[in-house]
Amino acid sequence: MLPADIERALLVGRVWRDGAGPAVVVVRRGEVFDITSHASTVSALLERADLQLVVAQAPGESLGNVRDLVKNTIGGLRLLAPCDLQAIKACGVTFAVSLLERVIEERAKGDPARADHLRGEIQSHIGADLSTIRPGSEEAMRLKDDLIARGLWSQYMEVGIGPDAEVFTKSQPMSAVGHGDAVGLHPDSKWNNPEPEIVLAVNSTGVVLGATLGNDVNLRDIEGRSALLLGKAKDNNASCAIGPFIRLFDEHFTIDTIRNAEVSLLIEGVDDGFELAGTSRMREISRDPLDLATQACGPHHQYPDGFMLFLGTMFSPTKDRDAPGAGFTHHLGDRVSISTPALGTLVNEVQRSDQIAPWTFGLRALFENLAARGLWKGVR
Repeated sequence: MLPADIERALLVGRVWRDGAGPAVVVVRRGEVFDITSHASTVSALLERADLQLVVAQAPGESLGNVRDLVKNTIGGLRLLAPCDLQAIKACGVTFAVSLLERVIEERAKGDPARADHLRGEIQSHIGADLSTIRPGSEEAMRLKDDLIARGLWSQYMEVGIGPDAEVFTKSQPMSAVGHGDAVGLHPDSKWNNPEPEIVLAVNSTGVVLGATLGNDVNLRDIEGRSALLLGKAKDNNASCAIGPFIRLFDEHFTIDTIRNAEVSLLIEGVDDGFELAGTSRMREISRDPLDLATQACGPHHQYPDGFMLFLGTMFSPTKDRDAPGAGFTHHLGDRVSISTPALGTLVNEVQRSDQIAPWTFGLRALFENLAARGLWKGVR
């Protein structure tokens, strides 16, 4: 559940402490320390000029061994998503495979039974390896003209190989669930999947400070009916998981680590014994992670509390589950594990969004809680 080199990793997170509320924590030598008295929110912590010094040395109350925390065996504590005030943004169709699957969803109009036939038809018509095409390049524009002429152009092609990335709001600040929590599916969805992704942690000045793992829970049938249903397809109770910790960049962990990472996905069905495994290779991403962060934030758009940015996934599961040609969809109770050696593993169980406890602890509740504890200090 933890980075392979945890002894040298700079890890920041959040926990819920029974009887108190949310706490900002760091991990040192396998031990978890509450440093909320030094930074009342993770957003505020990531604004500090002395960020790495605080994470490495600031005094704090020991909460126990981090391995016990991720296994949820420490009484009165549970992991939260490692972000709080930050906006939660996401990039779509940043890999060739996910681009094709989005086009398939669009043409299938939300019907999974048509996907298998459409997959072969579209791949035969495109006649190009989209993973080798640089978005916005002359080659990409020539392909666009050719696809338009053949009636195969799509809004997903536009953001997949055009100059502008798709950047959308995945979820609201404070709404993401953490490692060990349930993730939610909208009850209307019958065709859905996890999206294992790396998530960048970016401060208010647009500086990328670290990364973590995320599950951008995806409802293929709802978005496939209409791209204008993206909000319903993406933003529901517990439809966004982030964690277990944000790992800060240092000499051992850099943006190049992200560029070369492999993100593994394992889905385990508890009701049918189904198992599906796959890997996303970040070197196959069509846009550089720093370019995506720049497209999200700059003179055109500011995030005064910082933001978390999902980078997209190449993994759209297509393995048949319930019937031949029907492809993959979740069953309730599925266990989803997303992992990469430098960041550890994010594990969540799949349930329905309307059957999971509703989200009630938002920004107002956080400020009231911190004020009552004498911990609201803002940004120094």
